[in-house]
Amino acid sequence: MSIGHTLLGLLEAAPRHGYDLKRAFDEKFGHDRPLAYGQAYSTMSRLLKNGLVEVEGIESGGGPDRRRYAITDAGITDVDGWLAQPEKPEPYLQSTLYTKVVLALLTGRSAADLLDTQRSEHLRLMRILTQRKRKGDLADQLVRDHALFHLEADLRWLELAAARLDQLAREVHR
Repeated sequence: MSIGHTLLGLLEAAPRHGYDLKRAFDEKFGHDRPLAYGQAYSTMSRLLKNGLVEVEGIESGGGPDRRRYAITDAGITDVDGWLAQPEKPEPYLQSTLYTKVVLALLTGRSAADLLDTQRSEHLRLMRILTQRKRKGDLADQLVRDHALFHLEADLRWLELAAARLDQLAREVHR
């Protein structure tokens, strides 16, 4: 995810302080991975330097001065371009899991046990995500569905790999 583009998109609704942006980010996108304050402020500094945001006002108070950022026309154009650009599908052509299976076979360890352990971990995570999905709003459900579909694909691969372990063992020992 592009943190900068996401913060710019959030700014399109209205100018905000860095703290407000971080909170909005966490509410909409950071359920499992909240944005660190340092990352929010360093990203805003970079966007300011690049002319994609401007400081609309500075408020003094009991603590440090609070800058209120507004998106610029260049920032809006940048978000437009980012949103129009399709994401590159990322196939897992050389996954860590595949590497572990092959290394288990090469070293005489049980690749079947490795696959069973991984299957259990995937199912555990799927149960957690399904539970969270039931309690969440539509945005939570869509995010959880995305993760669940990927985990389901991994489970199909785990089953396929388990069914082909003997053949793979013969091939890696050639």
